[in-house]
Amino acid sequence: MDRAQKTELVAELNRTFAEVGAVIVTRNLGMTVAQSTKLRNAMREAGASYKVSKNKLAKIALDGTDYLSLGDMLTGPVGLATSVDPVAAAKVAVEFAKTNDKFEIVGGAMGATVLDVDGVKALATMPSLDELRAKIIGLLVAPATKLATITQAPAAQLARVLQAYADKDKEAADA
Repeated sequence: MDRAQKTELVAELNRTFAEVGAVIVTRNLGMTVAQSTKLRNAMREAGASYKVSKNKLAKIALDGTDYLSLGDMLTGPVGLATSVDPVAAAKVAVEFAKTNDKFEIVGGAMGATVLDVDGVKALATMPSLDELRAKIIGLLVAPATKLATITQAPAAQLARVLQAYADKDKEAADA
């Protein structure tokens, strides 16, 4: 890699660190290409990304971002899982670590807040932004649904009473 490529990679990583809500640092202990592809696909489906980078370049890219404290975690063969939704990358990383013994979570950060392994696991148990949005919409729609049900109930009862009188009159007329 020449100097221009390194500069471009550092700039790209710096842009990524400036845009994301969370960075999860993982250690790759000899994963196969198929396993790495599976991890990247799972990250992509969740709206996250996974990138292996040279530690020195990643440390340079951390300058000027909220994730400067991650520099101590960048030792050995590490990968960086990032996502705008702070929960997405953590969920995928924790699930993948459960099924693959060659992949471990080192730590992470949400902005300036540094997370250890337990912090990343706790973050993974939280609902994602989409799940929270769905709950809020459900809470907003529920009163309207209940109101519609309540206002329809008296009319339905009245219709049943009128139908019962009509059936009774019809039976009397037939007899």
